Parts: sequence; C-alpha cells; structure tokens
Amino acid sequence: MSIESFDNIYLDLSKEHGKCRFAENGLGWKPAGGGDAFTLDSSTINAAHWSRAARGFELKIFQRNSAITQLDGFQQEDLDRLTKIFSNWYGLRIDVKEHSLRGWNWGKAEFNKGELTFSVQNRPAFEIPYSEISNTNLAGRNEIAVEFAVSDGGKTNGHSGSKNKGKKASAGQDQMVEMRFYIPGTTTRKEAEGGDADDKEGDGADLEERNAVTVFYETLMEKAEIGETAGDTVATFLDVLHLTPRGRFDIDMYDSSFRLRGKTYDYKIQYEHIKKFMVLPKPDELHCMICIGLDPPLRQGQTRYPFLVMQFKNDEEVTLDLNLTEEELNGKYKDKLQGHYEQPLHQVVTYIFKGLGNKKVSTPAKDFTTHRQQYGIKCSIKASEGFLYCLEKAFMFVPKPATYISYEQTQSVTFSRVSGAVSALSTFDITVHLKNGAGSSQFSNINREDLKALEEFFRIKGLRVKNEIDEDANMLAAAMREQAMDDSEEEVVGPKADRGSADEDEESVDEDFRAESDSDVAEEFDSEHESDGSGSDESDVDNQVDDDEMDEDEDEPMGEAERPKKKKKTG
Repeated sequence: MSIESFDNIYLDLSKEHGKCRFAENGLGWKPAGGGDAFTLDSSTINAAHWSRAARGFELKIFQRNSAITQLDGFQQEDLDRLTKIFSNWYGLRIDVKEHSLRGWNWGKAEFNKGELTFSVQNRPAFEIPYSEISNTNLAGRNEIAVEFAVSDGGKTNGHSGSKNKGKKASAGQDQMVEMRFYIPGTTTRKEAEGGDADDKEGDGADLEERNAVTVFYETLMEKAEIGETAGDTVATFLDVLHLTPRGRFDIDMYDSSFRLRGKTYDYKIQYEHIKKFMVLPKPDELHCMICIGLDPPLRQGQTRYPFLVMQFKNDEEVTLDLNLTEEELNGKYKDKLQGHYEQPLHQVVTYIFKGLGNKKVSTPAKDFTTHRQQYGIKCSIKASEGFLYCLEKAFMFVPKPATYISYEQTQSVTFSRVSGAVSALSTFDITVHLKNGAGSSQFSNINREDLKALEEFFRIKGLRVKNEIDEDANMLAAAMREQAMDDSEEEVVGPKADRGSADEDEESVDEDFRAESDSDVAEEFDSEHESDGSGSDESDVDNQVDDDEMDEDEDEPMGEAERPKKKKKTG
C-alpha cells in the first residue's frame, strides 16, 4: 500500500511536532517523542482547506461530524503532493484560502458547519472552531461576549461537558479567554447563517427581522452546543437565589451534569467538577445556604468563582416527582434517590445533588456553637461581611469572598484585638496563618463572648493558638492598678508607717495648721480693713471675747467668711 509521509508536522496546535502519514484508507499522526497516535478514516473526511499559518502552511480537514483537524508545518512545495493525495485517494479538492491581512476590526461573521469565520472584504481574518467556545452571553445592548474553554495542566474548563473543549487552547502558554463583538442593526436568522434572505421556502421565524446581536447569540448557542445536554432533565428548580455569583438562576439537573440558566449567563457544569458540597444554616434561623466548590472554577469574564453559594428559605417546601423510570430508581439510583419528594426545598436540592453527583455532604462541626447556640459566626473579611463556619476539617467563610481553609493547611491561629477601635473591648479578630508561608486570612469583628468556645474547639482540633487578647488584658489591668495607686492619697501599701503628727486627730491638725500658718495673713487682712475704715465693729467684738469664750470657739466653725480668729491682745 502506498504511503506519503511528512515530517515536523503539528497536530491541532500541539507543542510537539511529529510525523504525518497519508494512505488510501486515511491518515495518521504520531508525535516524534513518542505518545498516543492520531488516526482519521478517509470516509469521515468531508473537505480540506490550505492556508498560511503560524509554522508555515496549514492543512485544515473538515470531518462529516463537524469536527476540525488542523495539520500545521507544511512547506509551500507540499501543496502539489497533497493535492494529488486528496484527489486520487479521497476524491476531494483542496481549497486554497487567502487570509485578509488588512488588520481591520470590522467585517462579517459567518456561521459555517464547524467554525465561526470573521471575514474582511470576503477573505477570512480568523476562524474560531465551535469546539473551543465554552460560553457566550449578551454583554450589552449591541455587544456579545464569547468565552473560550480554558485549559490548566490538561484539565479543561468544560462548562459544555465536551471532552474536546479547550484541547487546542492548551497548546500554548498564553490563552485567549474572551472575545467581544459589537453587532448593531437588525437581521434574520437565515442571513446570519449565510442563507439567502429572499428564499421564501424558509420558515417564517427564520425570516423575521430581529436584533442582530440576539440572532447571533441564539445561533452561536446552537452551533457551539452551549448548554445542550444529553437526555432529559431529572429535576428543575426555578428562580434560585445565588449569593455568589450574585443573581437568580434556574437549575436543571441532568444525569451527569447540571445547568444554570440566568437572564445573562448560561452554564453547564459536570458533577465531576464538584469538589465540595456544604450545607450551612444561616444564623438568622430563617435561611439555609448551599455552597458548592468547583474545580475548575466558574468564570464570568475575567472573574472566577471557585464556589457557588445558594440561599433557600427554611420554611419553603416543594413537592417534586423525579423524571426517572422505575428501572432507573431501582437499579442505577437504588438507595440514592426517591421518586417523590415533599420536603423543604434546600433538603430536596441536597438529596438530588448527593444522589446524582455521588458527593459527600459537609455540615458544621457539632463540637462548636456560638454563645447564641448557632453554627455561623458573624464576622468580616476586610470590608465584606459574612459568616465563618467551623467544619469538621476546615474553616468556611461565606458568601463573598467565599474562603475555604482546611485545618491541615493551618499553621497557627492568633486571637487579637484591633488597637484604637471603639469596639475593641467587645470584639476581637482571628488570623489564620497557613503552612509553608502561604499567607494568612483575617476574620474581624467577632463577638467577644465566642472567644472561649473557639479556644476550646481549636484545642480539640489540635490547632496551635496564640491569645494576644489575654496578654493585652493583663498588661492593661496592671497599668490600671498603677494608675489607681498614683491617684489615691489614702491607699496604704504594706504595714502602716509612723507619720508623726500626721497621725493626730484630723480636725485638730487642720485648726492648728490654720492658726499657725494663717495668723499673719489674717492680721494683714484686718489691718487693711482698718486702714480703709471698714470692719471696725467686727474688731471691737473680737476684743471683748474672754479666754473662756475662746476655748469654746475653738471647736466651732470659723464663721461665714471662714477667716481664722485674731489672737487676743494682752496688756
């Protein structure tokens, strides 16, 4: 059998080159360094394009199932050989495509069978395979955002659930994550797909004039199979409030995935991407939160959401019959799901996620409750208020920013008080330090009454705790005692010392002191009055007082003016 070989060929933008071989029954590619080979049967080849590409020239092969295979690294002279191969063995003609190099950012978007083509002056400027598109949403009145599947170490974003999503994006170090199109005016569905608007055989809905951006959005959703699922929905929950990301979404539960449908965003998430599932009762005792940890995280534009946080009312009940047959309930989902539910909504959602996704449900640890006998601790991360939960194996802060810290990653926990804060005596902070210098997270404004319960819980979990609040309190108490000692003139420290005349009767001490120290002042005061011609009557009365009256008056108050009495004159 005849074989044509080409060296240094890259498959689907791969990082490593390999050898490509063509035969009458198909083609194959194998990496030069060894690894899995790729083969393609000739019966699946539908068309082929030749164009200039990154590593030379590219042969793009379109399959009958709309998949696209790209072979890059050919030389200009290889075109003649490939033309004969496709003509003689596959009965196909290779179309030569010249790309537009004008650099214009306006043109026409065309939906082909396997890719979206953006053309400038009837020449393609770039093409986007549908297999690389993970999501699309209306970003404005006439603007649409197209998100690409992001790969991380071989793991794809996978919102659409296809294994091929993001395969080509993983080839390079830099990855495009989003592209936006501005689409003004009106159009019809047939025009958007490249059909003739004058064709009267088309459906009336296809010929209806609508906003061009809306038609583009709906067509891309269909072509790229965004949100499409295999099989019927098992259950649907409408208008569920999400705290992270903020909004209301309808939840469609399928056999291997679930879909979030909102007014702007539409996502499909595989159950295998769920890494954590937590049910967290809210301290207000009116609501319950369900927190779902995702890897890879959900993405809206440049924002990533590693956690979904839903909120339900505790008293909201639902009656639901699952869309499953008796054979499925008794076979695949035996002891996992029931055919009929009539319970609070958050419990039904939990049961179905647990049954379909086979996920373990985490709840707050029973060893800890707040001083109000609740599981959630009201606190904040920087300016964002929320609730901190102590689970069996980790801390969890919700709703935003949702933060998960396992006890295994925790190096130590520090209790501290914010200096200078008005509420410093009634609240405190917790700083969780991570191992290997990975950083720390601080939870602020926690009620002081929860301090002892937290210390006891951390002791049970074997966490290292440093309490800076008690150290500050001891230092403050010592400082207050010293201050009180300095301010008190009567406090006696130790045995009473001999203070001489200071230990005499308090009343007599004051009178003797005034009689001795104030006598001169009084005489000068009286003399001043005499010199002014005033107070003579008061002086005459004083001169007539005998010794007995003086003895009686010593124990009486000093009079209205509280002046010391003048000494009696002696002859």
